[in-house]
Amino acid sequence: MSMPWPAHLAVGAVRFARPTAHYDDVLVFYRDVVGLPVLAEWRDHSGYDGAVFGLPGNRVHMELLQRGDRPRIPEPDPENQLVLYLRGAAAVAEVSRRISKFGHEPVSAANPYWTDNGAVLFEDPDGWLVVLAPWVFGEEDEPSGAG
Repeated sequence: MSMPWPAHLAVGAVRFARPTAHYDDVLVFYRDVVGLPVLAEWRDHSGYDGAVFGLPGNRVHMELLQRGDRPRIPEPDPENQLVLYLRGAAAVAEVSRRISKFGHEPVSAANPYWTDNGAVLFEDPDGWLVVLAPWVFGEEDEPSGAG
């Protein structure tokens, strides 16, 4: 399922950023609860607090930011998701146990695709969802063949 990358688009890394209304809680959730590695972190850099997480390694990043007064974050939507494709059901169970140990319980998926295919979802402090999927997208066939 590997597609050739466009030759004219010489991207070496990808980062997506999102504001958070609960910076400290979200930082703890992704760093300590989920266990994502922190590649960079800063406080009051030109008025911004932020953290960059590796997803995985250092070629794909998720950046969380807060600036000044707490930003207005849109209402949580069940499609605001970070999908972590793990290597099998045992890996999903292990990460789920870790997250549950910190007091977070799985939540229902609006899209039955995830539950039908063995994924487990948790909500972060902003209401965004972390989907733990038991297959690696692009390496393995998707369980139901759709995404």
